[in-house]
Amino acid sequence: MTDALQAPKPRVPEQAALTLGVEEELHVVDLSTRELVPRAPEILDRLDGAHFSAELHRTVVETNTPVSATLDDLRNGVAQRRRTAISVAESLGLGLVAAGTVPLVDLDSLPITPTSRYQRMLHEYQMLVREQLICGTQVHVGVPDRDEAVSVAQRVAPALPVLLALSTSSPYWMGEDSGYASVRSLVWMRWPTAGDSGPLASAAEHEALVSDLIASGTISDPKMVYFDVRPSAHVPTVELRVTDSSPDTETIVLLAGIFRGLVLRAREEHRAGVPLPVARPPLHRAAMWRAARSGLEGDLLDLPRSPVPIPAALAVERLITELRPQLEELGDWDQVYDLTVRAISQGSSAARQRRALARRGRLSDVVDLLVADTRGGVTGAGPAGTPAPTRIEAYVAQGDEAFPDGRVDPAYAGILPVLTSLGSTGLRHREDVRDDEQRARGITFSVAGEAATRLFPFDLVPRIVPADDWRPLREGLVQRVRALDMFLNDIYGDRQIVADGTVPEWVINGSPELRASGALIRRRAVRTQVAGVDLVRDGEGRWCVLEDNLRVPSGIAYAMQNRRLTWSVLPELPRPAALLSVEDTPKLLKQALLEAAGPAAGDDPALVVLSQGPDDSAWFEHKMLAEAMDVPVVRSTELYVDEGRVWRLRDGHRHPVDVIYLRMGEDSLVHSPGADGMPLGPSLVSALHADTIVLANALGNGIGDDKAVYAYVPRMIEYYLGEKPLLADVPTYLCGIPDQRTEVLSRLDELVCKPVDGYGGDRIVIGPHASAEDLDALRRQIQTAPHRWVAQELVNLSTHPVFDGHRLAPRHVDLRAFVFTGAHSSVVAPAALTRVAPAGSMIVNSSRGGGSKDTWLLG
Repeated sequence: MTDALQAPKPRVPEQAALTLGVEEELHVVDLSTRELVPRAPEILDRLDGAHFSAELHRTVVETNTPVSATLDDLRNGVAQRRRTAISVAESLGLGLVAAGTVPLVDLDSLPITPTSRYQRMLHEYQMLVREQLICGTQVHVGVPDRDEAVSVAQRVAPALPVLLALSTSSPYWMGEDSGYASVRSLVWMRWPTAGDSGPLASAAEHEALVSDLIASGTISDPKMVYFDVRPSAHVPTVELRVTDSSPDTETIVLLAGIFRGLVLRAREEHRAGVPLPVARPPLHRAAMWRAARSGLEGDLLDLPRSPVPIPAALAVERLITELRPQLEELGDWDQVYDLTVRAISQGSSAARQRRALARRGRLSDVVDLLVADTRGGVTGAGPAGTPAPTRIEAYVAQGDEAFPDGRVDPAYAGILPVLTSLGSTGLRHREDVRDDEQRARGITFSVAGEAATRLFPFDLVPRIVPADDWRPLREGLVQRVRALDMFLNDIYGDRQIVADGTVPEWVINGSPELRASGALIRRRAVRTQVAGVDLVRDGEGRWCVLEDNLRVPSGIAYAMQNRRLTWSVLPELPRPAALLSVEDTPKLLKQALLEAAGPAAGDDPALVVLSQGPDDSAWFEHKMLAEAMDVPVVRSTELYVDEGRVWRLRDGHRHPVDVIYLRMGEDSLVHSPGADGMPLGPSLVSALHADTIVLANALGNGIGDDKAVYAYVPRMIEYYLGEKPLLADVPTYLCGIPDQRTEVLSRLDELVCKPVDGYGGDRIVIGPHASAEDLDALRRQIQTAPHRWVAQELVNLSTHPVFDGHRLAPRHVDLRAFVFTGAHSSVVAPAALTRVAPAGSMIVNSSRGGGSKDTWLLG
């Protein structure tokens, strides 16, 4: 807040008999699909009808607080009603959302509440009723005298845009961003009786207007008078109706405090005979529109002083400053002041929802945020009415790495107290800090088919891999990658492993990733300078390899940035003495790449990172690694081949290139244009054949990622190295082998089926989670092309806690480790990427909604 609002001065408040109450409308959502669902009747059947009621749509539960004398009493009343309703809803697999709208809606599946009154409304208003999938918060202040109530309603009108701006929580409508902070206001204003009542001088005039509206057939009863502020039709109060429902209980308390102050001032003016303010309906509508459009993040009209817009924060401050005498008389100044500072600081719910969508581009994340925020506001209050942080604590989940059997693993004993001390409110604030830092650093990725990039999803709770686990994993990873590299050299050479009967020829020749380009390397050399190996841990603590990535493995830079974000956002986390630093990773990577240079490179090989540029999903990583290695990042249009040598052209000068760290797929590389405008592929082939350029990783490496080849890696290790495998594999069945195919087809509902050339979670079918239709389609595909499919036993993946916006919750995780191989040795990078599956899923890929964590490798 600016200096316009000074710190409060202590004073003894005088009590005023202006009671408070709130009617709060809550959306009902399915916690699995996150969609709005018409299941409010199931919740209401289990609740006390004196405090909870149905609304027009069966997707809404309405709560009614007790009459309250103080803001603290009101807070407790709202919290108690929410707590009761949420408990019932969650027992049914449902969530409650206090917001103007929810983004995921199937309009055709949402009938209205089947009462005669609501059926009449549907018949009369048609589309208007069907689209009223909105929720508001109505604040009541006790004003028993009806003439006084009408006068008060007239006098508070100029301040309503500020109250709307504070409450804005509805940016999304029918799955789309409306561009407004409160689209609910636009939908609400379609009612013929919504908005400003026009000038009214007495209760008699108000009742006459209501009678005329009923006589006109426009409405059927007084409850359908939806003026912005009105004398209540059923209780002796003045009722505020313009605000969105607010997920944050403190926002409701703030709105109630301000509104009661406005009512007190208006009552004083009425009793003093001060004339009513001059009504200017078009300007008032414009002011309300501006508040709905921008919320707290834009400007508001400075009414009644001036029609000129001013920053919303300034408009809020001016209103609070004007009301200070009334707020002090009510004893509300301290709380309203503190809550106003808080509201301006954290911004509107609408802005927070947009930040949630920007992280991963998933509207389900917005719903999760709203459910968590609504639930997070029911945990009571701390001293002086301040919100108490929701307790962050361990949970019970079988196979959890941090909380096995509900106890805290010793490795996490230092982390949990930090998270607990912050609470859900503090952690949400740290998430906002994280998002701001990611935007500043450009830590993004993109998904095919989407124009905008997303923030790389990052959970705040770090994962610890103990030294006793990491040491054998490191040895096993080096062994595995050595064998795979020998396999690639063999398979594009003499194929001795096939001749000796260790790997069937059909597995090799049937692989979609067997490429003729793989045979272009004439000398025996390292083909896999950078390998990514995906590991999973089962519920018993056993590690195994899930997949190998030998083409263009990604994630190194994101693993490093996750560590940097952790120290920046949660600097108070304790740092284990044995924690490996990620900062040496680029140096180790560069060393392996330079050692790959061929004989023509001389003593000072020239290395570049080749990328498709900003359109590539991992462009951030390409830039960061190139900068960290102090080498250029180039696009194909900067390269050309002259007399068998590759050159980089920049600023009119050409520079030799000896090693290309390839960050694009082979097909893209071959067809990309070079600096001379011609396809780069054919000329690059000539340079490969002349052994003047090294591509890292080599062309044709995709066969090493083949899921059928995966089944033979243990045999490769024994064949090439004469050693027993140090890492376990997931038991795998090849559908190209008749006996194994028969077993797979008989157990489709138990196994995980994958195409041999799939990656990124593509086309994976998890039998226990699949529908009968999915399994039938899978069966037909396997029967048609059996050699293109494998099946694996379902691994009971371990879980790890994530912060879901309200509490710690278990999510399935995997671990991508990176192995760098130079001319003489292999080294496992000290940076690894933990990937996190969304709730209810076992697929961790970021393109499929997965997230990531900082991974603490202990040495």
